[in-house]
Amino acid sequence: MAKGRNQELLKERDQRIFERYYYWTEQRRIRFDDVLTKLSQEEFFLSESRILQIIRMKIREGATCEGHKLSKPLFCGFRNVLKKRTS
Repeated sequence: MAKGRNQELLKERDQRIFERYYYWTEQRRIRFDDVLTKLSQEEFFLSESRILQIIRMKIREGATCEGHKLSKPLFCGFRNVLKKRTS
């Protein structure tokens, strides 16, 4: 057995964070900063910055939730997420 964290479990966790984010923002229409706090303190027990990193990563990857893709988030926290990095 390899040491460290199981990468498959981390991928599954990240997908679930993305799905919960989608649920709270797109279906329940709660503000994104309130959703970050809820996901951080009540559901996944990770820092808000880590939750935000995971959501940005999933958007860059083109992740979908229930067949819907978050292609253009409406708030400034993701303004440059979809642009490719040129470094």
